[in-house]
Amino acid sequence: MLISAAVTRDASAPPVIEEIELDAPRGDEVLVKLVATGVCHTDLFAPQLVPLPAVFGHEGAGIVERVGERVTKLRPGDRVAMTFGSCGQCRNCLDAAPSCCEVGNQLQMGGTRADGTTTLSRGAERIHGSFFQQSSFATHALGIERSVVKLPDAMPLELAGPLGCGIQTGAGAILRTLQAPAGSSLVVFGAGAVGLAAIMAARYANLGTIVAVDIHPARLELARELGATHAIDAREGDVGARLRAIEPRGFMYSLETSAVLASLVTAVECLMRRGVCAIVTVPSMGKPVPFSLLPLLKGGHRLVAVLEGDSVPDLFIPQLAQMYLAGRLPIDRLARDYAFTDIQAALADAQAGRTIKPIIRY
Repeated sequence: MLISAAVTRDASAPPVIEEIELDAPRGDEVLVKLVATGVCHTDLFAPQLVPLPAVFGHEGAGIVERVGERVTKLRPGDRVAMTFGSCGQCRNCLDAAPSCCEVGNQLQMGGTRADGTTTLSRGAERIHGSFFQQSSFATHALGIERSVVKLPDAMPLELAGPLGCGIQTGAGAILRTLQAPAGSSLVVFGAGAVGLAAIMAARYANLGTIVAVDIHPARLELARELGATHAIDAREGDVGARLRAIEPRGFMYSLETSAVLASLVTAVECLMRRGVCAIVTVPSMGKPVPFSLLPLLKGGHRLVAVLEGDSVPDLFIPQLAQMYLAGRLPIDRLARDYAFTDIQAALADAQAGRTIKPIIRY
C-alpha cells in the first residue's frame, strides 16, 4: 500500500515526507494505522547507525488495520501501542527478558525484518524500515505481533506511544530493574522524558528522598511537581556536595539519563555502600571516556544497564496505561503536539531540549 513517511536520506539532514510503499503484513505481522508517535532521543542519533535511506520513529500508537494469518492476540480495530522487537525464542525472551533478546540489536537498529528483508520501498529503491520493528514516522507501520500491545479502551492514543519506549524505560528502571522499595532514596540525573518518568514511578512506589538533577530550571520545577522532594541545578555549585547535604550516608539508588560524564561519575560517587547506579545511556555515543572503577569497588556499588525498563511489554505497558488513567503517571505534562508536516520542528525541538516529549499527530 502507499503511505506517507518521513524518509531520512542523509544523516546530516532532517527527514522529508515522501509517498512510499509498505508491504502487506506477513503471517506474524500487524498493520497499524498510526494516530500519533512520540519522538525519542534515539531517533535523533539513529541516522548515524542505521543504513540509509530509512524511516525512523519507535513510539507509535494507533488502530490495527490488518493482521497476518498467524496473529492471535490482536484483531482489526484494536487500539494499540507499538514497542521494541524481540524474537520470543532465545534464552532471554523465554526468561521474561525480551529487552535483552539475543537478536534485539538487529531487530531495533538493522533496518530490516529478522530475515533481512525490508518492509518499505519506492519503486525499485529499497528503503530501510522496521526501526524497532515499526518505523512509526509514517501514517502506517508494520509491527510483529510481539511488539504490538493492546491498550485499555480509555487510554488516549495521542499519549500512548511513549509508553512503548521512553516512559517504560524510565518507569521500568524504578519499578522493574531496581525494584526500589518504599522509603528508599533515589537521585535522578537528567529531567527529560526518561528521568521524569522515573520520578513519577518513584512517587508511585512511595520512595522517600527523590532528587532531580538538571540544568533547566523549568524542568526542575516540573520534577518537583511530579514527585521529586529535592531539585538541584547542576550549574550551581558542587552537585556531589549538595547531594551529601541531603543524604550524608549516600543514596540507595541513582539513575543516570543525561549522557554527561560528570553526571555518571557523580551518580556512582553519591551512592551509599552497596548502592546501585542504573544507566540508560552512555556519554560520547559510547566512545571511551575516562572513568575510574575504584569507587565501585570501594563502596561495593553496582552499575546496571537498563534496556527498555526491563519490560515485558504485554504486561508492563497496560500497567503504565492504568497508572496514567488513575492519575499516577501524568505523562501529558511532558507532551507537546506537532502535526506530521512539522516533524522537522519536532525533531529540532527535541534536540535543543525545547520540548520534553514531542508527539507527532497524524
